[in-house]
Amino acid sequence: MLEDKKMFRLEGERALVTGGATGIGFAIAQCFVTAGAEVIIVGRNEEKLKKACEKLGEKAVYRQFDVTHTDKANDLIEEVIKNVGEITILVNNAGVHVKKTIENMTDEDFVKTMNVHVVGAFALTRAIIPYMKKQKKGNILFTASMASLFGIPYVLPYAAAKSAYLGMVRSLAAEISSDGIRVNAIAPGWIETPMLHKALDGDDARKNKILGRTPMGEFGDPEDIGWAAVYLCSKAAKFVNGVILPVDGGVSIGF
Repeated sequence: MLEDKKMFRLEGERALVTGGATGIGFAIAQCFVTAGAEVIIVGRNEEKLKKACEKLGEKAVYRQFDVTHTDKANDLIEEVIKNVGEITILVNNAGVHVKKTIENMTDEDFVKTMNVHVVGAFALTRAIIPYMKKQKKGNILFTASMASLFGIPYVLPYAAAKSAYLGMVRSLAAEISSDGIRVNAIAPGWIETPMLHKALDGDDARKNKILGRTPMGEFGDPEDIGWAAVYLCSKAAKFVNGVILPVDGGVSIGF
């Protein structure tokens, strides 16, 4: 058995984190690095990726990539493995958000959201699984949402996409965990990020409703999600598989 202090460490791990330049994705990358892992952050905005890597330090590199370019997913994984090294953790975190009533929601809004969250995550996961099977080692983590667990108005495409993650996690865990690959998800509550402010700024009624049903009475910090991700990908969670872990201050059980 490992020494207790090593059970939650990630030395020897290398994580690819989509949407890793900002918000929750950056916090996950930051906590991974603090726990000893190397990280590859992926996103569309090169300037943000560069700034994030400067903050993350020498254990971080980036790749500019749009997850909706699913025909290039295999190329990305192959290039990273060739030039950086084996990937032992994949975090499907890239996301977009649209807030509209159903009457004003367009087909484009729906398809774009599903393509980023669901199809993009599917393509990268499919691309990396053969390598993880060969390694007999891997963790695949999805960033789900409270919208995966209960109804939230005005975000129908987002809710549909995040709900799809639950089926993906459970099906994948049942299919590939015998190959040494664990699959889990984190369902963040309302976390202080730019995406949260985009959703809530100017909508005090919505903000107060959220805080009113949160037993802890506050928003979470991005690092709360980052440390949960470290746990799920560490040896301390070696028998945790196919779960959706709420990190929400009690929102999902609050009244």
